[in-house]
Amino acid sequence: MLMVAAAVIVAVLALHRLTAVAPTRLTVLPFESGWPPTEHSLSRYHARWYPATLLFLAFDVEMLFMYPWAVVVAELGTSAVIEMFVFLGALFVVVAWAWREGVLRWA
Repeated sequence: MLMVAAAVIVAVLALHRLTAVAPTRLTVLPFESGWPPTEHSLSRYHARWYPATLLFLAFDVEMLFMYPWAVVVAELGTSAVIEMFVFLGALFVVVAWAWREGVLRWA
């Protein structure tokens, strides 16, 4: 089975090599509203954006947990409400930390 899978992968890669159209410079440039790019497309982001990203992910995960919670909160009762307030308290700690560290300042 492993040999068959390897053969299929090699065949697909070989087919791609034989049928691929050579990319021109115009089609491989990153899109920047019609302007020529000023830096490499794989350049690194500044480190100040990482805490903002983590803050976004914290709230994204919050919504991921809140939707199913809203469906079953009536069935589970008070324990579900207490658990959600503990979860929101943990997120509040994240927001307080981010505020203290200056993540919410954009200038």
